[in-house]
Formats: sequence, C-alpha cells, structure tokens
Amino acid sequence: MEVNKELRLAVLIDADNVPYANIKGMLEEIAKYGTPTFKRIYGDWTKPTLSGWKTVLLENAITPIQQYSYTSGKNSSDSALIIDAMDILYTGRVDGFCIVSSDSDFTRLATRLREAGMLVFGIGERKTPSPFIASCNKFIYIEILKKEPKPEVPAKKTAKNKPLKEEAPAAPVVAKIDERLVKLISDSINDIAEEDGWIFLGVLGSMILKKQPDFDSRNYGYKKLLDLIRHIPEISIEERMSAKGNMPHFYVKTK
Repeated sequence: MEVNKELRLAVLIDADNVPYANIKGMLEEIAKYGTPTFKRIYGDWTKPTLSGWKTVLLENAITPIQQYSYTSGKNSSDSALIIDAMDILYTGRVDGFCIVSSDSDFTRLATRLREAGMLVFGIGERKTPSPFIASCNKFIYIEILKKEPKPEVPAKKTAKNKPLKEEAPAAPVVAKIDERLVKLISDSINDIAEEDGWIFLGVLGSMILKKQPDFDSRNYGYKKLLDLIRHIPEISIEERMSAKGNMPHFYVKTK
C-alpha cells in the first residue's frame, strides 16, 4: 500500500481490547500512513483495569472518552466509538480511519466506512477475528511493532535478601515461509504481471493487501517485502534504475 503522509486519519482506540504497553509503537506505525487528526480512546475510566492507559494518554495527546458500563457483560464503549466514527465520517474532515481493537464488533463499522470511500486501517492482536481483519484495507498486528523499553525497576528479593531475575519478555511469534505464502505471492504476480511476466514490487504489495489485509513482511521476520521475496527461490528479482538514474526500482516475476 502506498504511503501518503498527507492523509488525515481519525484514530479511534478501544481501550478494553488492546494493551497500552506499546502505544508509542502503534502511533509511530499510524504516522507511516497519514496524520492523525482525531485521537480518541474509549472505555469506562472508573475501572481499575484501565489504569495503565491513564498514564500514557497525556504524553501522547489522546483524548479519553468516558462511557459507563451500564449492563454487566455489555461493552458500551463499542457503541460510543461507532457513533463517533459516523459523526466524524459525515463531517468530511478525514480521509481515513484507524480502528485500534481486537474486537470483531467493529467489522460492520469498517465495512461501512469503506463503502463511504474511506481508507480503513486496523491494529490489533493476533487473536483478532478474521471478519474484522478482512473488513480493513490493511491490518497490522501489535506483536510485530517495536516494543517500548521497560523502565528499570529494583530487583525483587527473596527472604535471604538475594535478588531474583526478572523474566525476559516472550519473543514475538514469527510465521514461516510456507507453500500458502509462496502461492499467495506467485498468484498475485501472475494476476497483474505485464506480458513479459515482470511486475513492479510496489504494485505487487498493493495487490497482496487486497487479497489478504493482514499481510505484512514483518509477520515473517523481514522488515520489507523485498527482503522477504529474496528468500523465496520461486521468484526472480530484477533491479532497474529510474529514468533519472538516481533511484533503483525492483521488479519481480515467477520462475
């Protein structure tokens, strides 16, 4: 997907369904696709479970929206987020939305926003249900974003006054390059390739996202799509210089 930092984005966060620990990484990721015009987060701020969010809202200029949980087992903050999204849509002051949640309840909202011509980006955990992922133009897993360094804390001590080692955080799960991935990329190349079989890498990336919105080379441990394709023997890569001769362009085709 082409990056356009001039896009005006409404960032709407579901505080109940995403962790606050990597909010900085989330906002840095969003900045790659546009400029956040609205930054709002929804939840019942009387709950102690959201106390972690309170510490990061001010420093990231995120506006908290209070929504009381009137009924046990019902997430009223979802309704507040949806109502605000539709209000923002009709103002015509944004070009797209970023919905930060792992909840499938926003599937219909994302679909409706796309029907109105909006770009929709989703950010959530790997547990996010597939219907919500499929309703977005692009979906990014929180686990692949760079985590903020944790502040140093004094080591815990045992009864014998010996410090205990802190457990290291689990490494993010990295998917393997398998037949399904190779088929997805190969089929996408063949779908849009020129008569000679070659296709510009950027165009290929856009086609793959249309088929699979949660595709991201970082899911497989590679920073860029080019790095990933270099490790797929079934695909050839050709470097061509731009017309001015100052910038390399990469083309790919199946062997």
